[in-house]
Formats: sequence, structure tokens, C-alpha cells
Amino acid sequence: MAKGRELKGRIKSVENTRKITRTMEMIATSKMKRAQDRVIAARPYARALADVISSLYTSDLADEFPLLRQPKQVKRAAVLLLTSNRGLAGGFSSNLIKEARALIARLEKGGAEVELHVVGRKGIGYFRYIGRAVKVSRTDITDRPTSADAASLVETVMTDYASGALDAVYVVCAQYKSALSSPPASELVLPVTKPEKKGPQKDYLLFPSAAEILNALLPAYVRNAVYRALVETAAAEQAARRTAMKNATDNAGDMLNVLRRTYNRARQANITQEIAEIVGGAAALE
Repeated sequence: MAKGRELKGRIKSVENTRKITRTMEMIATSKMKRAQDRVIAARPYARALADVISSLYTSDLADEFPLLRQPKQVKRAAVLLLTSNRGLAGGFSSNLIKEARALIARLEKGGAEVELHVVGRKGIGYFRYIGRAVKVSRTDITDRPTSADAASLVETVMTDYASGALDAVYVVCAQYKSALSSPPASELVLPVTKPEKKGPQKDYLLFPSAAEILNALLPAYVRNAVYRALVETAAAEQAARRTAMKNATDNAGDMLNVLRRTYNRARQANITQEIAEIVGGAAALE
């Protein structure tokens, strides 16, 4: 019963694979919940920062701060791409890379020179494969990013933007909307534009002055934008991995059903053949 032994081996192999994918699905679910909590915790602070800057922003103050400089033409831009260090997450990193390529193509078509900053082995490996230079490569940022990680990513580009070496800075990240929806997006983080004001205008008592407050808040606003991009991308990665592993587990279950039916039919056919041989042999002896 060579075919039966072969089917039993395949069934055992698929069962082991299903155990692995099921375990990875459970781990990704746990990590996604913690990442989701970080996303929810980061949003109120971001909204508060945006409200304050929107209230303080005036055209007169915009001329005083380098981070508010609005270039008439983008001659040199930086693109910060956030991808994953690991695979088994479906098309998560591929979609982010595709979004970054589209953004780079738009900027270069407009005459801008683009420097690339990439976080994650998947993005680094892709651009290394196609032969595109990457100015900054980072693989040390985990799936639990911190504000220090965001600061280390953005401090250099803030300095370059303030000095006039850059005219725009974009972040390509995932927007975490739900466990099933995390589309890639390109966000302009520099220059800082006046945030859209929602709700009634608040009347602030400013001390020491609006200029000094903006001087402290603008770098924090940019760092927070990158931090939010990191935590939302981390949550989206775990959601994508959970979905991919759930699909793999379900597919393994479907394959097991087919293999078991095939094995049972082969086993039944073998038993039937053996009975027929016994009956035929008994008849021959009569």
C-alpha cells in the first residue's frame, strides 16, 4: 500500500504545518492587540499637538521658523519608508514598497532629487536588489517602537530641512484603520503645514510667547508624526500576519480534508481488493 503510506506521510506533514501556522496566528493576535493599544494611546497626544499648532500658526510666525518654510519648488526630497523585518505577512511590505515607488516616481517626474531612508529588511532587500542607493538603512527598530526610535529617524532630516538641504520629507507607512484594513499611505511631515482645525477655536493664554512655544512644539510635532507612523505600521504588520496565518491554517484544514478522503478511498479500495482475492482463492479451492 505504497500510495496509502505516501498519503499518511503527507497528512502528517500538513498537520504539523497547521499547528505551526495556528501558533503563529495566535502570537500575531496577541501582538496586534498590544500594538493596537499603542496606536490608540498615541492619537490623543497627536490631536492635542495639532490643535495647539493650528491655534498658534500665523503667516508672520511661519517666516521665522525653518520647519515652517514652504519651498516654492521641491528640488530635493527625502522619503522615509517603513517596512517589516520579517515575512509571512502576505503582501504587507510589498504594498508599502509599491507606494514608495509610486511616490518616488512622482517626485522625480517633477524634477526632484530623492534620497531614500528605509526601515526594515524587506524594504532594504528590495531596493538593494534593484540597485537603488539607500542613504539610511535601519533594521534595529522592533515591533514595539519608541519615541526615541522616531527621534533617531527624523533628527537628521529635520536638520537638513532647516538648513535648506531638503525641501520636503515624506513618510510611507501603513494607516491602521482596523484589523482588516491597513492601506499604505504617503504622508508629508516636512514642511509643517497648518493642521486642519476641528471643533471650536480655543482661546489660549500664551506664556512666554507664541514664538517660543512653537519653537519647542514644532520638532515634537514632527517626531510625533513619525512615531505615529511607526506604531500604526507595527499594528498593521501584526494584523497582516494574523490574516495570512489564519488563511494558511484554513487552507491546511481544507487540504487535510481532501487528503483524508483520498486516503480513506484508497484504503477501502485496497480492502475490497484483498477480500476479492480471498473469495477468489476460496472459490478456486472448491
